[in-house]
Amino acid sequence: MRRRFFSAAWAYYILLVIFLYLPIGLLIVFSFNDSPMVVFPLKGFTLKWYGALAQAREMLAALRNSLILGLASSAVATFLGTMAALAAVRYRFPGRGVFMAVSAMPLVIPYVVLGVALLILFSTFNIERSLFTVGIGHIVINIPYVMLIVGARLVGFPSSLEEAAMDLGATYWGTLRRVTIPIAMPAIVAAFLTSFTTSFDEFAVSFFLTGTEVTLPIYVYSQLRFPSRLPVVITLSAIVMTGSVALLLFAESLRRKG
Repeated sequence: MRRRFFSAAWAYYILLVIFLYLPIGLLIVFSFNDSPMVVFPLKGFTLKWYGALAQAREMLAALRNSLILGLASSAVATFLGTMAALAAVRYRFPGRGVFMAVSAMPLVIPYVVLGVALLILFSTFNIERSLFTVGIGHIVINIPYVMLIVGARLVGFPSSLEEAAMDLGATYWGTLRRVTIPIAMPAIVAAFLTSFTTSFDEFAVSFFLTGTEVTLPIYVYSQLRFPSRLPVVITLSAIVMTGSVALLLFAESLRRKG
């Protein structure tokens, strides 16, 4: 009976891996296909789509926007989320439950609804849509992820280490800088990488908040209307998906080491 259970569990795991990663594998395969048609059988091996990608200036501009936006919004979200995790884990204060509930709301609210709500907010205050407004949206959706990752690490080591440092004469900020942050650093880096991946790939919120400067997911979506551009879009998607998976795996390895 036990052997059957483990066999079924392994079969389920293998099917899950295939379901998750088969689309990524197909993207990579078709990025080398010597045909603009995304059908089997393949027509041959080619690198011309990668060469065409290097010449797509608008796509490279969108890629630059996504990189800058991802780095900036992830840095802010990591800072704010880490501070919020410290407050939530290490202190008991009035309204802590409400604070935790409000902080977790972006995890359960559909991104489409969140994007519309932020659009209405910015329109009310006559704030023009731009990369800045997109960055605000990305910060909002990434803070809960940072709080969860960093908070799990803070729960994982006893507060007595911090108390011992302060008993020996260290100030609160000195303890934070020399004890708490170094111990939590693997989780903080993992939270930053997770936030960057989420920001780089995010579409729904960006769609409502973007202005004349578009991010990469918005640009890719706009190019799907043109069949001749499909192979280049597939090539770019293959690169982005491979890089995103690599970053997430690296972030998970850091979180586990922490």
